[in-house]
Amino acid sequence: MRILLTGVNGQVGWELQRTLAPLGEVVAADRSRIDLADTAAIRRAVDAIAPDLIVNPAAYTAVDKAETEPALAHAINAAAPGELALAAAIRGIPLVHFSTDYVFDGRKPTPYTEADAPNPLGVYGVTKLAGEQAVARAGAPHLILRASWVYGLRGRNFLLTMQRLLRERETLAVVNDQFGAPTWSRLIAEATALVIARWLDRPEQTETSGIYHLSCGGCTSWHGFTAAIRAHLAESDAKLARLTAIPTSGYPTPAARPANSQLDCDKLAATFGVRLPDWETALALCLEQDLPHSTK
Repeated sequence: MRILLTGVNGQVGWELQRTLAPLGEVVAADRSRIDLADTAAIRRAVDAIAPDLIVNPAAYTAVDKAETEPALAHAINAAAPGELALAAAIRGIPLVHFSTDYVFDGRKPTPYTEADAPNPLGVYGVTKLAGEQAVARAGAPHLILRASWVYGLRGRNFLLTMQRLLRERETLAVVNDQFGAPTWSRLIAEATALVIARWLDRPEQTETSGIYHLSCGGCTSWHGFTAAIRAHLAESDAKLARLTAIPTSGYPTPAARPANSQLDCDKLAATFGVRLPDWETALALCLEQDLPHSTK
């Protein structure tokens, strides 16, 4: 099987290059190979690669910057997934696409299920929702995997930023009234590979096509996540910033964030027998990896 993988320099895409390798030949396409802002280029690339499966973790993820670059965010988050899905439908092949908890407004007091109505608060969420809808409309067998609070040991993400700031500052104020489940990018990639293997093993993929939530279990705030990161660093670093909690109003941003990003992942577990561990367990596993690399 030949697998076209986009976004290979992103957190999830980089991990997927490794976890998808046992399933077939992974054609890793970065921006130089496929310009996702150019729909004609997408069509040409898919024709040239001739994949049996398309996996699309690529996204415009600069949540605040999207407020001033809505056209670019829409091109990458909405138009590109739709074009990939149309190409998949034409070729009669399946597609796996990644989305986000930011399609919800966060006003629900309990974890969101796939049946809950989306209501994004900003451009990023709006364009990601449009991408979901474009994938579904195209008619190809598809899985849309919504993840939340993704972090990893490379790239730009909350974990690496907090590790740096905790070492650099005397005090660090972090929001404590937004809640979700931090999710390690490697576990997302490992779970995705397992789900794909089980999905493709079925005689008819369209029967289980649709949206699935894929995040770690449990719940914490950004402050709670930072406190857990700090506790790990404290095992080897004597001097770390003092941590304080602030409300969202104390840290204004151009784009609004959902107060509740919890995702109910029961559907994924029931359909494919896959469930990620609690966020604290996942963080411990992540931080047991290449520590010198993770703290660069």
